[in-house]
Formats: sequence, structure tokens, C-alpha cells
Amino acid sequence: MMSVYKVVEIIGTSSQSWEDAAAEAVKEARQTLRGLRVAEVVEQDIDLAEGDALTYRTKLRISFKYEGSGS
Repeated sequence: MMSVYKVVEIIGTSSQSWEDAAAEAVKEARQTLRGLRVAEVVEQDIDLAEGDALTYRTKLRISFKYEGSGS
């Protein structure tokens, strides 16, 4: 049997690190998506807000098993 996977991009944020931002994104994705398979980091950046605050942002490509109308 063959499987089909869907891929979406999400962005997690953290005031601590890129790793925390990625973990937060995966944690949130698990609440609404079933069958998560792989999370790939595709981009990291820092939001430089006014003042000294830094926000680490990690963009992830997440794949999960596609459950179409025929599944």
C-alpha cells in the first residue's frame, strides 16, 4: 500500500532560542494535525523589535499523512 503525505510550512517563535521556537511550532502543530512524520528547518531569523527584545523565529516544513476522502 502506498502513502501520501501533505507538507505545510509553519513558524514558531521564542524569546529564548531557535530550538525553542522549533519545539513550540511542533507542539502547536501536534494539537491540530495527526500523523506528523518529519519537521525540516528551512529558515531561521530574529525579529528585532523596538528596545532590547529579540524574538527567535524558526520556519519549519512539516509533513503528515494525508487522509483524503478515499482514506
